[in-house]
Amino acid sequence: MALKEQINNDLKAALLGGNRFAGEVLRGLKAAILNEEVAKGQREAGLDESSIEQIVAREVKKRNESALIYDGAGRPELATNERQEAQILAVYLPQQLSDDDINAVIARIINELGANNPSLMGQVIGAVKKELGNSADGATIAKLVKIALN
Repeated sequence: MALKEQINNDLKAALLGGNRFAGEVLRGLKAAILNEEVAKGQREAGLDESSIEQIVAREVKKRNESALIYDGAGRPELATNERQEAQILAVYLPQQLSDDDINAVIARIINELGANNPSLMGQVIGAVKKELGNSADGATIAKLVKIALN
């Protein structure tokens, strides 16, 4: 089943099941996907799975960043709400790789590129992100590449 279709089906199930919170979160995700389709001029054809996964990843990242801000501002009830939204959205992301798996890819790419100093960190990060796609968080990749090159 296509990811967009799965989101629509889950939205319907949440609303019919009386789960208004999940329904609102999925409605927001559906709107973000629609906005991206319109912005790219692909409203009729729709976005591919990879693009939809990127939108979901972006929405999860927004929720997690908001939760950190709320924690810092002393608003734990709002932070909890943001984390719950992120959990609902994370279901639509591919399985996240472990740090060990990411490190293996980083080591291979460093060898392939011959990167031996931190000045090539951007190239290594770009190559790793291109290979791993949405199965690893960009911040985690950057942190592990920095460690590997230092």
